[in-house]
Amino acid sequence: MAEEEKTDRIEKRRRQSPKGEERRAEILAAALRRFAEDGYQNAAIGDIARDVGLSLPGLLHHFPTKVDLLLAILAKQDIDSADFIGHFRSDLRSLLKGMVDIFRRNAGMIEVVRAFAILNAESLMKDHPAKTWFLNRTARMQNDIAVTFERAIAEGSIDGGVDAMAMAAELIAMMDGLQMLWLRQPDRFDMVGGLEAYVNRLLTSLGLEH
Repeated sequence: MAEEEKTDRIEKRRRQSPKGEERRAEILAAALRRFAEDGYQNAAIGDIARDVGLSLPGLLHHFPTKVDLLLAILAKQDIDSADFIGHFRSDLRSLLKGMVDIFRRNAGMIEVVRAFAILNAESLMKDHPAKTWFLNRTARMQNDIAVTFERAIAEGSIDGGVDAMAMAAELIAMMDGLQMLWLRQPDRFDMVGGLEAYVNRLLTSLGLEH
């Protein structure tokens, strides 16, 4: 038993070492590229291993299954998004302007955006491992946006007749639609400009300054 505990401690330290974390980051980046190119369902874990110069057993040492890879990518996205979006929740105007900033950031990482768009669509399939994650993510996003609208209503900043949940759904639909148009023709469609124009119209209709 003591020997097993010692082995577990050594393994835990190895996983937490800078070199181990760097290797895990390389694997996740390669997996994201593969998911963007082939989709999660068609991506082969052996190809991901070769992309980072590992044998299949070497990759499985870090991520035992393709599902583990997917969940690690989604967990990282959750952290990155929460850190970034958290700066824009102070008031409705800041939130709406912040969404444009998020799109501006996303425009510089098309590979990541494409991978998540594909995963989002694939997650609609029965028993997809990311189904619950995307369902919860959408519900959380709609609720967070709606709460900001409700706060603005309570403060008297916007009309009390505004349907907060409906506005949140409209914003999510607008962002998803613009993003899809951009992914199809990134050199011809300006998704940042499209969202910025929409947000400015929305701010005007709500009686808020640009």
